[in-house]
Amino acid sequence: MGLAVHAGHEMRCDLRSALAIDDQTRLREEDPYTEKIAALCGTHILTFRSRFEVDLNRDANEAICVQPEDCWNLRVWKENDGLTQTMYRRSLVEHAAFYEMLLPLLREIEKREGRFLVLDCHSYNHRRAGPDQPPADPERNPEINVGTGSMERAHWAPLVDRFMGSLQEADYLGRHLDVRENVNFRGRYLARFIHTHFPRSGCCLAIEVKKIFMDEWTGTLNVAAFDALLRAFQGALDCIEEVPWTR
Repeated sequence: MGLAVHAGHEMRCDLRSALAIDDQTRLREEDPYTEKIAALCGTHILTFRSRFEVDLNRDANEAICVQPEDCWNLRVWKENDGLTQTMYRRSLVEHAAFYEMLLPLLREIEKREGRFLVLDCHSYNHRRAGPDQPPADPERNPEINVGTGSMERAHWAPLVDRFMGSLQEADYLGRHLDVRENVNFRGRYLARFIHTHFPRSGCCLAIEVKKIFMDEWTGTLNVAAFDALLRAFQGALDCIEEVPWTR
């Protein structure tokens, strides 16, 4: 299954009138195009709502960014006529509804298949200093970060190692991708939710792709780079069918 819970940009009309943040800044902190990676999986769930409406990869207590420190020191809401308690509660209803939908769906897949893989697809910025400034240190920012922090890693080792190995070996525009595990992302609430409920039948890989396939400041997609990235992920998905998933 593929999930892309940060790919959306839409917001409810009542929230739009309360926003202090502009659309371009908001888009820069969202994960456009990750729905295309998630769609490589046979079953996939795509969300169209912005993470600034409700962040489905956070616990309900943290799912709405109220203060700047909640989200990269950005002021999301107007000082006056901003986020109200009614708006806040309505967004939390959306959070609860998502997980109330997800849990029985995964249980049905577990019942039918016995085990399952979830790709929790995200992307991240690496030019926060500005479009004309040097990018973030590549030593601490792999091109693909695979988060496995909440799983029983030894149990899922054959699957994780083969998946990562395939990505590392893929041809990406004539070179190999820098793919590493848990460097700066270990997976958040969505992965923990899956591993808590399905510790030995559900493997969730929290995928964070550095925005090497797009201009993170303008949102412009590099089609050739993104197509190569999709081929790398498709190859990784294909190859895991050939090996045991668990130890």
